[in-house]
Amino acid sequence: MLETIFWTTEEVVAAGSKLYEQKIRPLVETPENIGQMLTLDVETGEYKIGSNSIEGAIELKQNRPMARLFTVRIGYDFGVSFGGLSERTVK
Repeated sequence: MLETIFWTTEEVVAAGSKLYEQKIRPLVETPENIGQMLTLDVETGEYKIGSNSIEGAIELKQNRPMARLFTVRIGYDFGVSFGGLSERTVK
């Protein structure tokens, strides 16, 4: 029987944010990637970069259907903006 360990949304966000900031951001925040979506499996560290988060999620879930995924827009504080400006992160 497959045992599943449940993660809260807060746990996924905390793990994903930490992994992204400490290990992945320096590798992917390049001029050609700014504005792209990065989808990250917080348990394995595997990630996919694309124009939207759906493509990355589908690809990562093919390998690990129970993957806990975290998504971030490279170079921005927020993934999406509704009716406002999306300001770029300055680092």
